[in-house]
Amino acid sequence: MADDAPETKPVSIADFVARKKKGEKLVMVTAYDALFGRLVDESGVDAILVGDSVATAVFGHESTLPVTLDQMIYHAAGVRRGVKRSLIVIDMPFLTYQASIELAILNCGRALQETGVGAVKVEGGGPEMVDTVRALVRTGIPVMSHIGFTPQSVKTIGGARVQGRQKLDAERLLAEARSLEEAGAFALVLELVPAGVASGITRALQIPTIGIGAGPDCDGQVLVLPDLLGLNDTFSPRFLKRYAELAQDVRQAVGSFADEVRSGAYPDTAHSF
Repeated sequence: MADDAPETKPVSIADFVARKKKGEKLVMVTAYDALFGRLVDESGVDAILVGDSVATAVFGHESTLPVTLDQMIYHAAGVRRGVKRSLIVIDMPFLTYQASIELAILNCGRALQETGVGAVKVEGGGPEMVDTVRALVRTGIPVMSHIGFTPQSVKTIGGARVQGRQKLDAERLLAEARSLEEAGAFALVLELVPAGVASGITRALQIPTIGIGAGPDCDGQVLVLPDLLGLNDTFSPRFLKRYAELAQDVRQAVGSFADEVRSGAYPDTAHSF
């Protein structure tokens, strides 16, 4: 049947994990609405992260902390309506899973129920978070974990800083990664981690690693969509490669529209009834 063809069959958690064993790189990007969800899905990515980066990339906040669970659910449900194939992962926002395991289960369960996405993502690898991940997985909630620079901890970390440069920090990250894998996480995001450290973590795990600013040896890579499209042209960290310069295209297109409206060239007869 056509629905079973590889190019149209939805990506499952099992498919995602199997890609590491096959040595096939994974591709993940963020999206925040049905339109861009559809476009990136049709581009053949493996996973779409409905990131709490919506706070900074779209709404102009200085960090991801202000975004709420209701807002994340709204955006994830929109993305879900535009996507047919990619695995969709919803970022759980600040204070929706850290306070207690019971709260984490209720909020993560609500996120899956109300959006229809495939998994949640939570930040942190300390003992309490490992216990939370284990409880979520036992409840039937697929979890993608996230260590290294964790944006929801930006105030305690002191900014977007590379994590794991010192030997003890690198060893801690490896221990966290192993503990999260043991707890049942199906994948692990490594953000702002030295390439050598990320490579060692990747080799040590059976689950796939997804890097962002973590070098080339991770099992996959993720970028924030407005950043890779060049829509957010005021943001240029070292790890970011822009694959388009759409901010300038937007300025030019809207400027041309404004010029034609003011000159009376638009709408013309071809664009009138």
